Amino acid sequence: MNIAIIGTGNIGSALARLLAGIKGNNVVVAGKSATDGAELAARLHADSGVNLESGSISRAVEQSDVVILAVPYGAIAGIARSVNFDGKILVDLSNPVKEDFSGITVGFSTSAAEEIQALLPGARVVKAFNTVFAQVYEQGLDFDGSAVPAFVASDSDAARSTVMELAARAGFDPVDAGPLSNARYLEPLGYLNIQFGYMLGHGTQIAPAWIRRKAA
Repeated sequence: MNIAIIGTGNIGSALARLLAGIKGNNVVVAGKSATDGAELAARLHADSGVNLESGSISRAVEQSDVVILAVPYGAIAGIARSVNFDGKILVDLSNPVKEDFSGITVGFSTSAAEEIQALLPGARVVKAFNTVFAQVYEQGLDFDGSAVPAFVASDSDAARSTVMELAARAGFDPVDAGPLSNARYLEPLGYLNIQFGYMLGHGTQIAPAWIRRKAA
């Protein structure tokens, strides 16, 4: 699978290391500056032995089938104006959190993911990976025998299936979260995870999950 990761911060770096280590994945990374992607690729190769390509955002998008936006929600509109995402599966993992972390900026009748879809109607937007701290990747996706869930929502069945397959190969427990409008609930869940992790003292080795059992 040809994958572009836009963003070289903690989340982008963690996903790049994870996905580039999976056989059959070709990963290219890009950041704000021309050197960001190259620096990340060199560092991950030195630290973990994984091989990645790097390039400009437009080049990374052009040569990939799946594009992961690992940037803050507020940065996405600028990227959308300068890059052609038509035909791409576009994975949004942002949580539209206020600068003071007092709440989220988008909600109730829409979501960050739906706003991105409106900006980029030629792309197939998928909401995923927004409930996972970067620090979780450092210690792995296995929590005492249970895989970290990846909730995946999209209006495209094919795009949702592709991202669920990608998540499963990476070690997640992929959960079909239905249409993109369900991002309205996944994004507050991501914010609640932030509240638990940072404000309520649970730390960053946590992830939300649903308990399941067969009905009696």
